[in-house]
Amino acid sequence: MGYPIVLLHGVGLDASIWNAVISTLTDSEGDAVGTVIALDLPGHGGQPPLTAPTSLAELAADVVGRLPGDPDEPAHLVGFSLGSLIAQYIAVHYPARVASLTCVSSVCARTDEETAAVLQRLDTAAMDFPQSAQKALERWFPDEPGIPDAPALRTRTRQILLANDVSSYLHAYRVFAEGDKELEPELHRIGIPVLAVTGEFDPGSTPEMSRRIAERIPGTPVHIISDARHMIPDTHPDHLAALIRQNVGRAIELHH
Repeated sequence: MGYPIVLLHGVGLDASIWNAVISTLTDSEGDAVGTVIALDLPGHGGQPPLTAPTSLAELAADVVGRLPGDPDEPAHLVGFSLGSLIAQYIAVHYPARVASLTCVSSVCARTDEETAAVLQRLDTAAMDFPQSAQKALERWFPDEPGIPDAPALRTRTRQILLANDVSSYLHAYRVFAEGDKELEPELHRIGIPVLAVTGEFDPGSTPEMSRRIAERIPGTPVHIISDARHMIPDTHPDHLAALIRQNVGRAIELHH
């Protein structure tokens, strides 16, 4: 059995967004990848709400404390959106805990314009959280051919978003809005196999941002999923699972 694969979701969501990916990774062909586990981020899902402003360092330390296996055993980290920033931070600051890193729909080195846009979304969430959630659903799951089952996905994801403690959500979203600036100068320290994946039409975690990751972590392949938007774990689970398996395979080859 290989090292475990640990999946980290995005802000306002929970571990259940990975269900379809886990199903594919753990099918009869996927036994060799080892245990697959999705964790709820701090303040999300089954974890207690965040009651004060937090930091990328604090979120990462919490996740590291809940990683499966021995404290000196690495895991293959797969991070989506905010989860990707946390996974990158762990790869930089806890390198012994990470065997490979897959960055899914990840932001990186936002421009001033991109930073202003995400801070505007934070302000909208603070003023009218239900409206903010609705706008997110419309961005993530439009009725178009590249987004199968969009109505059902909107309904399910709306329930997850509206179950959030709003203050806790805002604390986490602040880290998502600002964390890429903190990480950018440190990414070159990552020396494990890294893969950057995003959707062709993701307006917030753009293909250009995945290319920025590759510029800062040499040797990182970039995979842009055609017709996809942000919620790749929901909309393209089989494609994503295959890419995760490939990156895990790169790490296994290096260890041998």
